Amino acid sequence: MNRNAPIGVFDSGIGGLTVVKELMKFMPQEDLIYFGDTARTPYGSRPPAEIISFMHQILSFFTAQEVKLAVVACNTMTALGLEMAKTQYPFSLVGVNTGADLAYEVSKNKKIGVMATQATITSENHARAIHKKDLDAFVYQQPCPKLVPLIENKQVEGQDIELAIAEYLLPMKQAGIDAVILGCTHYPFVSSVIEKTIGNDIRIIDPARETAMEAKQLLEAQGQLSNRTQGKVRLCFSTDLERAKKMASFMFDIKEVEFELVNLEEFTQ
Repeated sequence: MNRNAPIGVFDSGIGGLTVVKELMKFMPQEDLIYFGDTARTPYGSRPPAEIISFMHQILSFFTAQEVKLAVVACNTMTALGLEMAKTQYPFSLVGVNTGADLAYEVSKNKKIGVMATQATITSENHARAIHKKDLDAFVYQQPCPKLVPLIENKQVEGQDIELAIAEYLLPMKQAGIDAVILGCTHYPFVSSVIEKTIGNDIRIIDPARETAMEAKQLLEAQGQLSNRTQGKVRLCFSTDLERAKKMASFMFDIKEVEFELVNLEEFTQ
């Protein structure tokens, strides 16, 4: 495979841009193609079979783009479809890191909170990862159905997002957690509100950094790191490019970024 082929990154909406940000830091020489399914977000409340079918549509798009690696920047799709998809495409796949190892490492009382979509919570992905390290660890799993729609609608500050985060996090705080995993790539968009709500004594774990590191390590092991000096970033969405541009600008400088509207139906298997 061409070592200068692009890396694909995808999510149900704009949340995976948090992973793109980290990939740009760790591998600035790589071409990145992002797909956010903004027309059908959120995924977390949908039936698993429907989510998996959406995932395969996106991976068909990346097959047409001849990517060398696809990063599943969505906890829901990682939990439901990653292992099966690894055997079906001509490129490697990396899912979102659970953040379990880091959360367990920094937690002093081994009481760990997980904020995520309902589908991710139902999958028990984070709880299993933590309990592999310590069966006695306490895992407080909190579905947060209001957050993705608010963030997708650019409500990253203000009363609505503050009230929703307080609703989800204050019971965790009362339960005594001392680390909380952001189990959805959308949530770093509102990390400042989360920090304000839970205070300085609770560590916030954002798995986007670990996910980017895993992608780099895999490409290194395969001898597939690009030999360019500077890569290009192309951000594709299924609807509403202007909103996507606004949200991307919260994450990184978009002056040199290319934006594109993509119809996934053209790539359905």
